[in-house]
Amino acid sequence: MQRDVMNYDVLIVGAGPSGLAAAIRLKQLANETGKELSVCVLEKGAEVGAHILSGAVIDPIALNELIPDWEEQGAPLNTPVQDDEFLILSETKSWSIPHRLMPPLMNNQGNYIASLGDVCRWLGEQAEALGVEIYAGFSAQEMLYDEQDKVVGIITGDMGRDATGQPTAQFTAGIEIRAPYTLIAEGTRGSLTRELESHFDLRKNSSPQKYGLGFKEVWRIPAEQHSKGLVQHSLGWPLNKDTGGGSFIYHYGEQLVSVGFVVHLDYANPHLSLYDEFQRFKTHPKMQALLKGGKRLSYGARAISEGGLQSWPELVFPGGALIGCSAGMVNVPRIKGSHNAMKSGMLAAEAVFEALNNPVDNHSATPLLLNYTKALQDSWVWQDLNAVRNVKPLLSKFGSWVGMLLGGFEMWLAAFKLHLPWTLQHDKADHNCTKPAADMPKINYPKPDGIYSFDKLNSISLSNIAHDANQPCHLHLLDNTVPISINLAIYDAPEQRYCPAGVYEIVVKNEAKHLQINAQNCIHCKTCDIKDPTQNIVWVPPEGGSGPVYSGM
Repeated sequence: MQRDVMNYDVLIVGAGPSGLAAAIRLKQLANETGKELSVCVLEKGAEVGAHILSGAVIDPIALNELIPDWEEQGAPLNTPVQDDEFLILSETKSWSIPHRLMPPLMNNQGNYIASLGDVCRWLGEQAEALGVEIYAGFSAQEMLYDEQDKVVGIITGDMGRDATGQPTAQFTAGIEIRAPYTLIAEGTRGSLTRELESHFDLRKNSSPQKYGLGFKEVWRIPAEQHSKGLVQHSLGWPLNKDTGGGSFIYHYGEQLVSVGFVVHLDYANPHLSLYDEFQRFKTHPKMQALLKGGKRLSYGARAISEGGLQSWPELVFPGGALIGCSAGMVNVPRIKGSHNAMKSGMLAAEAVFEALNNPVDNHSATPLLLNYTKALQDSWVWQDLNAVRNVKPLLSKFGSWVGMLLGGFEMWLAAFKLHLPWTLQHDKADHNCTKPAADMPKINYPKPDGIYSFDKLNSISLSNIAHDANQPCHLHLLDNTVPISINLAIYDAPEQRYCPAGVYEIVVKNEAKHLQINAQNCIHCKTCDIKDPTQNIVWVPPEGGSGPVYSGM
């Protein structure tokens, strides 16, 4: 197929915190040295920030380095953290753990409660002001390689194909976007990252990546129930001791509160409904007292990379590098990753800029790009993640309560610059943790009350989803028989319960069962790609601009 070709010095796939920080840093370096540098950022969402969802309590350490006068420039970080609270929940009661007992790294003083989507929109404006070209609504579908097997860019997805894959009257072929260096910043479980990991065997020396699914709703609550600047986290009910996860509640803005819930995806019981656990959490008496009389404004969910340093793949490949949560930058106990993601993008930008200005490197694998990995290991990103490297393995091995105590002990050691001499590895990937349905107890969930808890269709209506129904399905089955012969027969079709948007449904027609995929409901969380027991479901980007258009998330 004949395609248009666009050429740049650097291509960045993804306009999240890491991608935009990399783009800004590249232009800063070019301006400082008086060099011409063309930088393109490709974003699959309809606009910058459309697919961004995070708590978010933001540590400004990276932003302080990247744009020191961010406050004067109008960055949307307007609610400094005033107070921290950590709760343990039973079904009807709650207990607060004194903050002096918490490891110092859990302290949020100096951080800001914000919408990460709004922060990315602002970063996009800063990048464009420096001359970065940002193209929203274009998905990167496949990598481009040269005859030496070096990455030389990507191909964007075709537009205007019908559900059978045939071109319509609105058909436009995808574009080749080429560059000497490509930075992959597509976030957790990206489709290009998965391709690159396989193509270059980038995971040969790492533990399996581990994941969680994070839910978030934004509510506006009565003024008397709002404590601006309050950060709350909880463990316990409704999850049992064998299922990891917890909640976050952040008070910010004008009577706004972010209500979130994270479930680790290494749970065993296929009867578990992640969405219903979140909805049940909001019926706790403490949550009802907070949300009473409030209005739910938005809903979303997305996967979170939780594996830590031991789950990093090799970050550099011929012609580019993985940055941000494409590699996995989340500090699990702190529930923070955007500061690490931004710094990784900045360090990658510096390595790329050096490589571009060294002609020896332009025709070899990428020796100078390896400076990115070394710079990360010498940075505060490594220190941040190294201090908590054993927390997630401990949670997986010993469960929430014992794992939390052991992890807390190690975090206290880190506060005194002491580190245990070993690094625990992750035994298996999350999809291998699911047990047969017959071996696990069923769970009866209460019906939504329409006040604090809601059904999935009601919730996804708040995600501003936009999918053209007449386009190829972006959720691929490698084997069409597996959903019934294996998933339903052995695991009671868990895709109906781990998906937070009602995409997967077992239907009966003429006494025959089959899996119906409601792709138009998809909010791009990637959980199906992660948790499917046989890895039979493969998520790829739909037409550019499709998916949620989150506002204030």
